[in-house]
Amino acid sequence: MTSVVAVDLGKTGCRALLWCGAGSSPSVGSVAGAPGLAAPDGVAAARAAVRGAVEPLLREQGGVRPEAVLVGAAGAASAPAASRSLAGALLEDLPVDEAAVTSDAVTAHAGALGGRAGVVLAIGTGSVAVGIGADGTYARVDGWGPLLGDDGSGARIGTAGLRAALRAHDGRGPVTALLEAAVRLFGDPERLPATVGRDGNPARTAASFAPEVARAADAGDAVASAIVREAAADLAETALAAAGRIASDGGPLPLAVTGGLTGLGPALTAPLAAALTGSGLPVRLTSSLGDPLDGARLLAVDRSTPHARLVVRVRRTAAHPPPPTPATPPARA
Repeated sequence: MTSVVAVDLGKTGCRALLWCGAGSSPSVGSVAGAPGLAAPDGVAAARAAVRGAVEPLLREQGGVRPEAVLVGAAGAASAPAASRSLAGALLEDLPVDEAAVTSDAVTAHAGALGGRAGVVLAIGTGSVAVGIGADGTYARVDGWGPLLGDDGSGARIGTAGLRAALRAHDGRGPVTALLEAAVRLFGDPERLPATVGRDGNPARTAASFAPEVARAADAGDAVASAIVREAAADLAETALAAAGRIASDGGPLPLAVTGGLTGLGPALTAPLAAALTGSGLPVRLTSSLGDPLDGARLLAVDRSTPHARLVVRVRRTAAHPPPPTPATPPARA
Protein backbone atom coordinates (compact mmCIF):
# COMPACT_ATOMS: atom_id res chain seq x y z
CA MET A 1 0.00 0.00 0.00
CA THR A 2 1.26 3.47 -0.83
CA SER A 3 -0.64 5.36 1.88
CA VAL A 4 -2.85 4.47 4.83
CA VAL A 5 -4.49 6.13 7.80
CA ALA A 6 -4.03 4.64 11.27
CA VAL A 7 -6.25 5.67 14.18
CA ASP A 8 -5.96 5.04 17.92
CA LEU A 9 -9.44 5.76 19.28
CA GLY A 10 -9.62 5.77 23.06
CA LYS A 11 -12.16 7.08 25.54
CA THR A 12 -10.00 10.10 26.36
CA GLY A 13 -8.37 10.93 23.04
CA CYS A 14 -8.35 10.00 19.36
CA ARG A 15 -5.02 10.11 17.49
CA ALA A 16 -4.67 9.67 13.76
CA LEU A 17 -1.62 9.12 11.57
CA LEU A 18 -1.41 9.54 7.81
CA TRP A 19 1.42 7.44 6.37
CA CYS A 20 2.37 7.89 2.74
CA GLY A 21 4.88 5.08 2.36
CA ALA A 22 8.39 4.13 3.42
CA GLY A 23 10.68 7.11 3.82
CA SER A 24 7.87 9.60 4.24
CA SER A 25 7.27 11.66 7.35
CA PRO A 26 3.88 10.74 8.81
CA SER A 27 1.37 13.43 9.76
CA VAL A 28 -0.31 13.09 13.14
CA GLY A 29 -3.43 14.77 14.53
CA SER A 30 -5.59 14.36 17.62
CA VAL A 31 -9.02 15.25 18.97
CA ALA A 32 -11.12 14.21 21.95
CA GLY A 33 -12.01 10.53 22.21
CA ALA A 34 -15.32 8.67 22.28
CA PRO A 35 -17.13 6.66 24.97
CA GLY A 36 -16.42 3.25 23.38
CA LEU A 37 -18.16 1.28 20.65
CA ALA A 38 -20.29 -0.63 23.14
CA ALA A 39 -21.88 2.60 24.42
CA PRO A 40 -25.41 3.47 23.24
CA ASP A 41 -24.09 6.19 20.91
CA GLY A 42 -20.75 4.49 20.41
CA VAL A 43 -20.71 4.28 16.61
CA ALA A 44 -21.86 7.86 16.05
CA ALA A 45 -19.37 9.23 18.57
CA ALA A 46 -16.53 7.14 17.15
CA ARG A 47 -17.39 8.21 13.60
CA ALA A 48 -17.29 11.88 14.57
CA ALA A 49 -13.99 11.49 16.43
CA VAL A 50 -12.29 9.67 13.55
CA ARG A 51 -13.47 12.27 11.03
CA GLY A 52 -12.32 15.05 13.31
CA ALA A 53 -8.83 13.60 13.55
CA VAL A 54 -8.40 12.37 9.96
CA GLU A 55 -9.94 15.00 7.69
CA PRO A 56 -7.50 17.80 8.66
CA LEU A 57 -4.58 15.48 7.84
CA LEU A 58 -5.99 14.78 4.37
CA ARG A 59 -6.46 18.48 3.71
CA GLU A 60 -2.98 19.33 4.91
CA GLN A 61 -1.46 16.74 2.60
CA GLY A 62 -2.92 18.19 -0.53
CA GLY A 63 -5.94 15.95 -0.94
CA VAL A 64 -4.05 12.64 -0.82
CA ARG A 65 -6.32 9.58 -1.19
CA PRO A 66 -5.18 6.77 1.16
CA GLU A 67 -5.92 3.18 0.28
CA ALA A 68 -7.19 2.20 3.72
CA VAL A 69 -8.03 3.41 7.20
CA LEU A 70 -7.64 1.14 10.23
CA VAL A 71 -9.07 2.11 13.61
CA GLY A 72 -8.15 0.54 16.92
CA ALA A 73 -11.19 1.43 19.02
CA ALA A 74 -11.99 1.06 22.70
CA GLY A 75 -14.89 -1.36 23.16
CA ALA A 76 -14.54 -3.02 19.75
CA ALA A 77 -13.71 -6.43 21.20
CA SER A 78 -17.16 -6.73 22.78
CA ALA A 79 -19.09 -5.06 19.94
CA PRO A 80 -18.43 -6.78 16.59
CA ALA A 81 -21.63 -5.47 15.00
CA ALA A 82 -20.74 -1.92 16.02
CA SER A 83 -17.25 -2.43 14.59
CA ARG A 84 -18.70 -3.38 11.23
CA SER A 85 -21.12 -0.44 11.34
CA LEU A 86 -18.26 1.95 12.06
CA ALA A 87 -16.21 0.53 9.19
CA GLY A 88 -19.14 0.99 6.82
CA ALA A 89 -19.72 4.53 8.02
CA LEU A 90 -16.08 5.45 7.49
CA LEU A 91 -16.33 4.32 3.87
CA GLU A 92 -19.06 6.93 3.47
CA ASP A 93 -16.96 9.60 5.17
CA LEU A 94 -13.40 9.10 3.94
CA PRO A 95 -11.87 8.69 0.47
CA VAL A 96 -10.45 5.21 1.12
CA ASP A 97 -10.97 1.85 -0.58
CA GLU A 98 -11.08 -0.10 2.67
CA ALA A 99 -12.09 0.67 6.24
CA ALA A 100 -11.08 -1.64 9.06
CA VAL A 101 -11.85 -1.69 12.79
CA THR A 102 -10.38 -3.73 15.61
CA SER A 103 -9.91 -3.42 19.36
CA ASP A 104 -7.44 -0.86 20.65
CA ALA A 105 -5.94 -3.74 22.63
CA VAL A 106 -5.16 -5.51 19.35
CA THR A 107 -3.45 -2.47 17.83
CA ALA A 108 -1.52 -1.91 21.08
CA HIS A 109 -0.39 -5.55 20.95
CA ALA A 110 0.67 -5.29 17.30
CA GLY A 111 2.59 -2.10 17.98
CA ALA A 112 4.39 -3.42 21.05
CA LEU A 113 5.46 -6.72 19.46
CA GLY A 114 5.83 -5.60 15.86
CA GLY A 115 3.00 -7.85 14.67
CA ARG A 116 4.38 -11.01 16.27
CA ALA A 117 2.55 -13.49 18.46
CA GLY A 118 3.04 -13.04 22.19
CA VAL A 119 1.71 -11.26 25.26
CA VAL A 120 1.45 -7.57 26.09
CA LEU A 121 0.83 -6.58 29.69
CA ALA A 122 -0.53 -3.02 29.80
CA ILE A 123 -0.34 -1.40 33.23
CA GLY A 124 -1.54 2.04 34.18
CA THR A 125 -4.54 3.11 36.23
CA GLY A 126 -5.93 -0.29 35.22
CA SER A 127 -4.23 -3.51 34.15
CA VAL A 128 -4.87 -6.01 31.37
CA ALA A 129 -2.91 -8.64 29.50
CA VAL A 130 -3.58 -9.47 25.85
CA GLY A 131 -2.20 -12.61 24.28
CA ILE A 132 -2.34 -13.38 20.56
CA GLY A 133 -1.03 -16.74 19.44
CA ALA A 134 0.74 -17.74 16.26
CA ASP A 135 -2.53 -19.32 15.11
CA GLY A 136 -4.54 -16.16 15.85
CA THR A 137 -5.90 -17.34 19.19
CA TYR A 138 -6.83 -14.40 21.40
CA ALA A 139 -6.79 -14.17 25.17
CA ARG A 140 -7.68 -11.18 27.31
CA VAL A 141 -6.95 -11.47 31.03
CA ASP A 142 -8.24 -9.00 33.64
CA GLY A 143 -9.03 -5.42 32.69
CA TRP A 144 -12.22 -5.80 34.74
CA GLY A 145 -12.03 -2.38 36.35
CA PRO A 146 -11.03 -1.29 39.86
CA LEU A 147 -14.02 -2.84 41.61
CA LEU A 148 -13.79 -6.34 40.17
CA GLY A 149 -10.25 -6.61 38.85
CA ASP A 150 -7.28 -4.60 37.56
CA ASP A 151 -5.10 -6.49 40.01
CA GLY A 152 -1.66 -4.95 40.45
CA SER A 153 -2.72 -1.73 38.70
CA GLY A 154 -1.96 1.82 39.69
CA ALA A 155 -5.43 2.14 41.17
CA ARG A 156 -4.89 -0.99 43.25
CA ILE A 157 -1.43 0.06 44.44
CA GLY A 158 -2.64 3.55 45.30
CA THR A 159 -5.73 2.27 47.09
CA ALA A 160 -3.68 -0.20 49.14
CA GLY A 161 -1.28 2.57 50.05
CA LEU A 162 -4.07 4.89 51.16
CA ARG A 163 -5.72 2.11 53.17
CA ALA A 164 -2.41 1.47 54.90
CA ALA A 165 -2.06 5.19 55.62
CA LEU A 166 -5.51 5.31 57.22
CA ARG A 167 -4.84 2.16 59.26
CA ALA A 168 -1.69 3.82 60.60
CA HIS A 169 -3.67 6.99 61.32
CA ASP A 170 -6.24 4.96 63.27
CA GLY A 171 -3.63 2.94 65.16
CA ARG A 172 -4.93 -0.28 63.55
CA GLY A 173 -1.87 -0.88 61.43
CA PRO A 174 1.89 -0.51 61.50
CA VAL A 175 3.60 2.84 61.32
CA THR A 176 4.38 3.70 57.70
CA ALA A 177 5.76 6.62 55.71
CA LEU A 178 2.63 6.32 53.58
CA LEU A 179 0.64 8.32 56.14
CA GLU A 180 2.93 11.34 55.80
CA ALA A 181 2.88 10.95 52.01
CA ALA A 182 -0.93 10.84 51.95
CA VAL A 183 -1.17 13.99 54.08
CA ARG A 184 1.32 15.75 51.82
CA LEU A 185 -0.61 14.84 48.67
CA PHE A 186 -4.23 14.92 49.83
CA GLY A 187 -4.34 16.85 53.12
CA ASP A 188 -6.30 15.94 56.26
CA PRO A 189 -6.67 12.12 56.46
CA GLU A 190 -10.08 12.58 58.09
CA ARG A 191 -11.27 13.96 54.73
CA LEU A 192 -9.45 11.46 52.56
CA PRO A 193 -12.53 9.46 51.40
CA ALA A 194 -14.24 12.63 50.15
CA THR A 195 -11.00 13.89 48.58
CA VAL A 196 -10.42 10.68 46.63
CA GLY A 197 -13.96 10.70 45.24
CA ARG A 198 -14.41 14.40 44.55
CA ASP A 199 -13.58 14.38 40.81
CA GLY A 200 -15.87 11.44 40.02
CA ASN A 201 -12.97 9.12 39.15
CA PRO A 202 -11.65 7.67 42.42
CA ALA A 203 -9.61 5.00 40.60
CA ARG A 204 -7.61 7.67 38.78
CA THR A 205 -7.14 9.69 41.97
CA ALA A 206 -6.02 6.62 43.90
CA ALA A 207 -3.60 5.73 41.10
CA SER A 208 -1.94 9.13 41.53
CA PHE A 209 -0.72 7.85 44.91
CA ALA A 210 1.04 4.81 43.40
CA PRO A 211 4.31 6.72 42.79
CA GLU A 212 4.35 7.67 46.48
CA VAL A 213 4.01 4.00 47.40
CA ALA A 214 6.91 3.12 45.10
CA ARG A 215 9.09 5.91 46.56
CA ALA A 216 8.35 4.70 50.08
CA ALA A 217 9.23 1.15 49.03
CA ASP A 218 12.52 2.36 47.53
CA ALA A 219 13.27 4.08 50.85
CA GLY A 220 12.79 0.81 52.73
CA ASP A 221 9.28 1.23 54.13
CA ALA A 222 8.14 -2.31 54.92
CA VAL A 223 4.42 -1.66 54.37
CA ALA A 224 4.96 -0.01 50.99
CA SER A 225 7.40 -2.72 49.92
CA ALA A 226 4.84 -5.42 50.68
CA ILE A 227 2.18 -3.59 48.63
CA VAL A 228 4.43 -3.25 45.59
CA ARG A 229 5.64 -6.86 45.79
CA GLU A 230 2.04 -8.09 45.93
CA ALA A 231 1.18 -5.93 42.91
CA ALA A 232 4.12 -7.38 40.97
CA ALA A 233 2.95 -10.89 41.79
CA ASP A 234 -0.59 -10.07 40.66
CA LEU A 235 0.64 -8.57 37.38
CA ALA A 236 2.85 -11.56 36.68
CA GLU A 237 -0.09 -13.89 37.31
CA THR A 238 -2.18 -11.90 34.81
CA ALA A 239 0.49 -11.97 32.09
CA LEU A 240 1.29 -15.65 32.58
CA ALA A 241 -2.39 -16.58 32.45
CA ALA A 242 -2.59 -14.93 29.03
CA ALA A 243 0.57 -16.76 27.91
CA GLY A 244 -0.91 -20.07 28.99
CA ARG A 245 -4.00 -19.58 26.81
CA ILE A 246 -2.31 -18.96 23.46
CA ALA A 247 -0.16 -20.99 21.10
CA SER A 248 3.47 -20.17 20.35
CA ASP A 249 5.29 -20.74 17.09
CA GLY A 250 7.62 -23.20 18.75
CA GLY A 251 9.87 -20.80 20.67
CA PRO A 252 9.39 -18.76 23.83
CA LEU A 253 6.54 -16.25 23.63
CA PRO A 254 7.66 -12.60 23.57
CA LEU A 255 6.19 -10.67 26.50
CA ALA A 256 6.27 -6.88 26.62
CA VAL A 257 5.20 -4.67 29.52
CA THR A 258 3.80 -1.27 28.57
CA GLY A 259 1.99 1.61 30.22
CA GLY A 260 2.59 4.45 32.62
CA LEU A 261 3.02 2.22 35.68
CA THR A 262 6.39 1.06 34.35
CA GLY A 263 7.55 4.53 35.40
CA LEU A 264 7.44 3.40 39.04
CA GLY A 265 10.85 1.91 38.38
CA PRO A 266 12.68 -1.06 39.92
CA ALA A 267 10.47 -1.17 43.02
CA LEU A 268 7.81 -2.70 40.74
CA THR A 269 9.61 -3.78 37.59
CA ALA A 270 12.35 -5.80 39.30
CA PRO A 271 10.02 -8.18 41.20
CA LEU A 272 7.71 -8.32 38.19
CA ALA A 273 10.55 -9.35 35.88
CA ALA A 274 11.74 -11.90 38.43
CA ALA A 275 8.28 -13.43 38.72
CA LEU A 276 7.88 -13.63 34.94
CA THR A 277 11.30 -15.09 34.16
CA GLY A 278 11.20 -17.46 37.11
CA SER A 279 7.78 -18.89 36.27
CA GLY A 280 9.01 -21.85 34.27
CA LEU A 281 6.70 -20.95 31.39
CA PRO A 282 8.23 -20.37 27.93
CA VAL A 283 8.10 -16.56 27.89
CA ARG A 284 10.80 -14.08 26.95
CA LEU A 285 10.70 -10.51 28.24
CA THR A 286 11.21 -7.99 25.46
CA SER A 287 11.10 -4.22 25.10
CA SER A 288 8.06 -2.63 23.50
CA LEU A 289 8.72 -1.79 19.85
CA GLY A 290 5.98 0.77 19.28
CA ASP A 291 2.63 2.22 20.33
CA PRO A 292 -0.99 1.60 19.23
CA LEU A 293 -0.65 3.96 16.25
CA ASP A 294 2.32 1.92 15.03
CA GLY A 295 0.21 -1.19 15.47
CA ALA A 296 -2.73 0.25 13.54
CA ARG A 297 -0.47 1.28 10.66
CA LEU A 298 1.12 -2.18 10.61
CA LEU A 299 -2.24 -3.98 10.52
CA ALA A 300 -3.48 -1.66 7.78
CA VAL A 301 -0.66 -2.70 5.44
CA ASP A 302 0.10 -6.28 6.54
CA ARG A 303 -2.53 -9.02 6.54
CA SER A 304 -0.08 -11.82 7.34
CA THR A 305 0.14 -11.17 11.09
CA PRO A 306 -1.69 -13.40 13.58
CA HIS A 307 -3.95 -10.42 14.34
CA ALA A 308 -5.64 -10.60 10.93
CA ARG A 309 -8.72 -12.55 11.99
CA LEU A 310 -9.37 -10.03 14.77
CA VAL A 311 -9.82 -7.16 12.31
CA VAL A 312 -13.19 -6.31 10.71
CA ARG A 313 -12.55 -5.09 7.14
CA VAL A 314 -15.08 -3.59 4.74
CA ARG A 315 -14.13 -2.97 1.09
CA ARG A 316 -15.67 -0.31 -1.08
CA THR A 317 -17.98 -1.57 -3.84
CA ALA A 318 -19.28 0.02 -7.02
CA ALA A 319 -22.52 0.74 -5.21
CA HIS A 320 -20.66 2.92 -2.69
CA PRO A 321 -18.56 5.52 -4.51
CA PRO A 322 -16.03 7.39 -2.38
CA PRO A 323 -16.79 10.83 -1.01
CA PRO A 324 -14.86 13.77 -2.46
CA THR A 325 -11.29 14.01 -1.29
CA PRO A 326 -11.03 16.88 1.22
CA ALA A 327 -9.75 19.93 -0.60
CA THR A 328 -6.46 21.53 0.23
CA PRO A 329 -7.07 24.72 2.21
CA PRO A 330 -6.20 27.91 0.35
CA ALA A 331 -2.80 29.42 1.07
CA ARG A 332 -2.82 32.35 3.45
CA ALA A 333 -1.95 35.70 1.98
